[in-house]
Amino acid sequence: MPEPGYHIVREHVRRNPRTSVAKKTSPWVVGAAVVTSLWIWGHLGGSSHGATPAHTSSPSVSAAVAAAHR
Repeated sequence: MPEPGYHIVREHVRRNPRTSVAKKTSPWVVGAAVVTSLWIWGHLGGSSHGATPAHTSSPSVSAAVAAAHR
């Protein structure tokens, strides 16, 4: 007689099928969820390393040339 949670199929002991709730999540699904979460976090509330810097109020090259020719 097989142990609890097992049954006999063609003279072999097999494990009973699991319910749909207890099925293991595929590693591909877990990886896709992690990548998607990181992508969303980067776009919505992530760092500003990719943002363009604020405009500085330094004089332009033409202003420097005009001041030198006075």
